[in-house]
Amino acid sequence: MVQCAARVKMDNWTAALLTGVACIVGYLVVRVKKISSLRQAEEKIKRARNRRDESLQRAEQAVLRYKESHPTTDSAFILTLSLSELTQQLKEGSLSPEDVLYSYMEKTLAVNKKLNCCTEILLESLDQLKTVGSNKDGLLYGVPVSIKENIAFKDHDCSCGVVINLDQPAEKDSVLVEVLKKQGAIPFVKTNLAQALISYDCSNPIYGQTVNPHNPQKTSGGSSGGEAALVGGGGSLLGIGTDLGGSIRLPSSFCGICGFKPTAQRLSLQGFRSIYRGQKSVASSAGPMARDVDSLALCMQALLCDHMFSLDPTVPPLPFNMEIYRSSRPLRIGYLENDGYLQPSPSMARGVREVKALLEQAGHTLVPYSPLKISQIVPELLIKGVYADGTATLLQKLKGGLLDPSLKQQVFTHSLPKWFKKILSFLLKPVSPRLSSIVSAICGDYIQETIAHWRSCNIDVLLSPMIGPASRLLHADKLATAVSCTMLYNLLKFPAGVVTVSTVTAEDEEELKHYKGCYQDSLDKFLKEAVSGGEGLPVAVQCVALPWQDELCLRFMKEVEQLVKESKK
Repeated sequence: MVQCAARVKMDNWTAALLTGVACIVGYLVVRVKKISSLRQAEEKIKRARNRRDESLQRAEQAVLRYKESHPTTDSAFILTLSLSELTQQLKEGSLSPEDVLYSYMEKTLAVNKKLNCCTEILLESLDQLKTVGSNKDGLLYGVPVSIKENIAFKDHDCSCGVVINLDQPAEKDSVLVEVLKKQGAIPFVKTNLAQALISYDCSNPIYGQTVNPHNPQKTSGGSSGGEAALVGGGGSLLGIGTDLGGSIRLPSSFCGICGFKPTAQRLSLQGFRSIYRGQKSVASSAGPMARDVDSLALCMQALLCDHMFSLDPTVPPLPFNMEIYRSSRPLRIGYLENDGYLQPSPSMARGVREVKALLEQAGHTLVPYSPLKISQIVPELLIKGVYADGTATLLQKLKGGLLDPSLKQQVFTHSLPKWFKKILSFLLKPVSPRLSSIVSAICGDYIQETIAHWRSCNIDVLLSPMIGPASRLLHADKLATAVSCTMLYNLLKFPAGVVTVSTVTAEDEEELKHYKGCYQDSLDKFLKEAVSGGEGLPVAVQCVALPWQDELCLRFMKEVEQLVKESKK
């Protein structure tokens, strides 16, 4: 009996020991796998950075060789030309594509050293110079063009700033890159973006942080922040970005340039890499970014051609309507200063008021406008539309890789168990109803209603605030309320663009000290904190039109641009 008890005790001790050893071994296996995964991620990042550094060095050497053999090239003059002036001189032959490309490549290299906006110089552009003459009739003949990193260019990565996507070079050019080349343009550099394309910052663990050309303590915005910084810094005349929730418009606003998000599906997205495949309700759009509205219009005219319609038959074959763009008829314009969800910063509100006054003086009719049910739409359609799978796809893409600091708080919230999110949402409801609804939304007919509301107001276009000024580095995650003035038009599939109209004044900064917000909650406090210290930074407004009225939207943007320019004379 005693022996039997001793044997049982020994068996229990052995079982406990074996269980303990198994747990330790299991822990060590998991730990080794994690270390191995991180090591592989670091090696991938190192290879990507080496590719970038090599391309920058080779481009610098090529520029030096060209300058030595062409000492009379007036790069300073070339860089002052608008896109329309440049294309005219290239067609006339008074400038060569070689002079233009090397001038912009030299400027890009200089801007990148200050702003860290480039992920790779496309050295194939130097070879393209040999054949570009065959496309001399193209609308963009000889024009160097920058493209966002997630746009496919043969033999180059489209990582979206996510380590798992590295070392997977594109097998062919995206449709838009093919069309750009057919129109005589020369894609010459890829630009930085926010990790996974889901931040209003422009930073990722592969290529680092891009900063603002007007103030290096501020972000260039995201996710197309590399494009905005390069164009704003003078290193590119024309760029192509993507916009899922303001990713063209917000960085354009932050960097003081013009950006345009066309109607969803107006331009082909074949060959554009995204994180959320199959996500339809909040639609992404490709679009141009440039120094002025005429450049945006010329780019749209060039892209909306038979070649694109042939390469991607899913795109409606609607050529650019120049007659609408050049129209001068008076417009009936809705204006919006405060949508009830996001109280604009003082500089944002002032920008809308000043432009409204200029438009009225020019003979246009301005009428008040307010979006429908915005407090319900943000969590129910915008947040759930983007994160329809409860962020599972996003977390899977980021698994095993390094996480950018700008995403840590967001990803931490996404990673919480669903039951915990529901409890957290319940506890937050009395304190912060908006934050509660957002947490709840991440645990999925508005368009027709809005169009009917728009028509009942009898308006052609809409003037609204654009988030700004540029936020401080690592503070862009505090701009959650910005979705009501950016992502809303992705949901609606309305074309929308931004035009810089002013700069932040000392009076704006003083008034910001008394900013309370619509809800006076933590999200309002975050916005105030993020945009403070912005004196001298650009201020933009947003111009919006109904679906498929892209030319009218651009015409409205052009009107705003001209009136502001004239008012400053």
